[in-house]
Amino acid sequence: MEWRKEIRILFWIAAFFLFAYFLPLESVRFNEAVFAMLDLAKWYAREHVILCLLPAFFIAGVIAVFVSQGSVLKYFGANAKKWLAYTVASVSGTILAVCSCTILPLFSSIHKRGAGLGPAIAFLYSGPAINILAIILTARILGWQLGLARVIGAVVFSVVIGLIMSMIYRKEERKKAEEQMNVVVEPENRPLWQTAFHFFVLVLILVMVNWGKPGNDVQHGLWYFLWSQKWMITAVLSLFLGFSLIRVLKIKWWYVLLTALAVMLTALAFTNPVIPFVTGLAGLTVITLISGGENREWTISSWDFAKQIMPLLALGVLVAGFLLGSTHDNTQIPGIIPNEWISSLVGGNSLFSNFFASIVGAFMYFATLTEVPILQGLINSGMGQGPALALLLAGPSLSLPNMLVIRSVIGTQKTMVYVLLVVVMATVSGLIYGSLFA
Repeated sequence: MEWRKEIRILFWIAAFFLFAYFLPLESVRFNEAVFAMLDLAKWYAREHVILCLLPAFFIAGVIAVFVSQGSVLKYFGANAKKWLAYTVASVSGTILAVCSCTILPLFSSIHKRGAGLGPAIAFLYSGPAINILAIILTARILGWQLGLARVIGAVVFSVVIGLIMSMIYRKEERKKAEEQMNVVVEPENRPLWQTAFHFFVLVLILVMVNWGKPGNDVQHGLWYFLWSQKWMITAVLSLFLGFSLIRVLKIKWWYVLLTALAVMLTALAFTNPVIPFVTGLAGLTVITLISGGENREWTISSWDFAKQIMPLLALGVLVAGFLLGSTHDNTQIPGIIPNEWISSLVGGNSLFSNFFASIVGAFMYFATLTEVPILQGLINSGMGQGPALALLLAGPSLSLPNMLVIRSVIGTQKTMVYVLLVVVMATVSGLIYGSLFA
């Protein structure tokens, strides 16, 4: 009705008025929190967007366009061996840049087409938990220990939870196996080795440009050598990428040559290596778009990932900075929430702190990558290492919207068992990790 529309308009006008009227500009803590929010956003823009996120979007686009869905599903579908099904399902998340909601259509489709409950659940969990974007960003920002623990925990979780679910509902699975239908696999457009070569060249470039500097007292060894020569190594890898663009994607050689010349000119004109890197990304975008076909779809798919993730990531950074402060490069600016509040709930490594982090993570919605800046703020505000891992293992793979959709696919009881298994295992994993890295 018309009057309801007018009431909503009045509500938002009043809400904005009250927000502006009571804005605590005289509060030192509020002003520090606003500054922390902007400071963290600036740091993320400079340190992580260009070198980390942009190439990762292109990698995600490769999977979305050049690898058929059928070729992925056949490895853990009805006709696959169990060990192969669980292995592929548990690591599939490393190449699927999806969140807890984006994974749902794929999960629903493989479940309805005859995939076993165990491998399907393993795929459902691992997809959002260890996608390649999250792996790189977690290790780069939160430390390699937490990044490695996230990968290992997510793989183990997916297999163990899938096996337990399959065992609990073994009678249903046995009956389903008898009625299983064959999965129709679509053929690849090119040999698998070509797609794999193109994919891993992009992954190596992403790893090298984000290779972190060792400690200031370390000036020798393989790690230091790779860091000191990372841009030279990246240049060599770019030659392989150029070969892949011409040989695998069939892009005209002079398109690739013009892009390479543009990168070389900017490298000679500017001392900052980020500028020629951006030039290369821009050139890659242009030549794939004008080449048409799958190459154009690749860039458009990468853009779709960017549209989906970047606004939510930006919002996550701003919220994390305002609520929890900004800490980086010897800079520490407090947020609006006192550190002692965080420490009292998720500080240390108690059973409660790990369980609380698991429950909160399970019901909150984390868009892809937004858990990283939020968790960074929590750690800097006093969150323990154990609860941090517990939230990482429970949060990205579950959310309230996610649970509602899963319930519509496998039913209320199976959904409750799945959620309970994730929360319990995340809590236990947090306790173990926290005792090792307190």
